Amino acid sequence: MTKNKPVDAEYSRMTELASPPGANIKNALKAFVCGGTVCLFAQLLFDFFEAVGFSEEETRAAVPISLIVLTAILTGLGVFGKLAKFAGAGLSVPITGFANSVVSPAMEFQTEGRVLGTGVKMFTLAGPVIAYGCSAAAVYGMIYYFFIMKG
Repeated sequence: MTKNKPVDAEYSRMTELASPPGANIKNALKAFVCGGTVCLFAQLLFDFFEAVGFSEEETRAAVPISLIVLTAILTGLGVFGKLAKFAGAGLSVPITGFANSVVSPAMEFQTEGRVLGTGVKMFTLAGPVIAYGCSAAAVYGMIYYFFIMKG
């Protein structure tokens, strides 16, 4: 199949003229500030848990759990979606984005039942992340064990 070069060039020119200018710098700055704010909040949580007497190990578990629960609550209240629309990629910080990707479909498809609605759909987006993340962790663990620990 041959491409018609003049038509392709004309189409590209028309697309450029019709497309609004991008706000890439503005979006990048918003994402940077919002993502940084999430990380700052996580650090404040870390400091808070240490101040109330949690051990370092307990604090390292409590911070992500708190972020996940807070994100799930904000998603359920419809607030996280509005914040994410404003912040763009800034709220896709792995833990908050992951929590939102599990809760959103679960809420959307709950009318289809607990098994075929909530159970199936809540891992539609997060499922591959879990599967590949666990697989990568297992491979890394084996490499670490056989080549570093036994080496």
